[in-house]
Amino acid sequence: MSTGEVTLVGGGPGQWDLLTIRGMRALEAADVILTDHLGPAAQLTDFLDTSGKELIDVSKLPYGKSVAQERINELIISRAREGKKVVRLKGGDPFVFGRGFEEAQACAAAGIACAVVPGVTSAVSVPAAAGVPVTQRGMTHAFTVVSGHLPPGHPKSLVDWDALARVGGTIVVIMGVRNVAAITAALIASGLAPDTPAAVIQDGETAAQRAFSCDAASLAEVMAANGVAAPAVYVIGEVAGLAHAR
Repeated sequence: MSTGEVTLVGGGPGQWDLLTIRGMRALEAADVILTDHLGPAAQLTDFLDTSGKELIDVSKLPYGKSVAQERINELIISRAREGKKVVRLKGGDPFVFGRGFEEAQACAAAGIACAVVPGVTSAVSVPAAAGVPVTQRGMTHAFTVVSGHLPPGHPKSLVDWDALARVGGTIVVIMGVRNVAAITAALIASGLAPDTPAAVIQDGETAAQRAFSCDAASLAEVMAANGVAAPAVYVIGEVAGLAHAR
């Protein structure tokens, strides 16, 4: 039996029609689809004929039940070795905090062909859905996307929050709901003005989308008061003040 092939597909931030055409074609051709809880996974049967396809849920829930990455790699490789066309459908873009490169490396080590279909990253599209551009002529020419999964000061964190506070531009934080108080406190302690505009968007690009505007000093309080939960993206910088300027 010949070895199958693997395609990592970026599913975008929410609605299925934000998938790329190439991503849709890969899903249509797939024998096996491994999904997570982000992107259009919950809508698969709404836009795709899944009869005859094996659907495997490999969700990683924030601070909850999840499938280990090693197990996901095993499933991808085992199905491909059965000669099947395997799609790993991921939220956003596979290579933006999606561990897609780890899956590509696992395929390479196993001698299995692996293609990557880029997706619309939530780091840019979710703020845009709430009217927040990450750049704006005459206001900011740079933006930085960081993971807030680990708080400032954590021994495994690779984010230099002190430098981030001083570099200027827009700061976009994903996976940072739990640590928002520690993150904003660290940024302000490192020189970020407390009244810097901020915005948070929960469930961006879905029917459940909610957005709140405030400033950096009050961001954690606003999120707590409104019960903001993952998945959410928050933006800190002058552009966040443009949310209602359209």
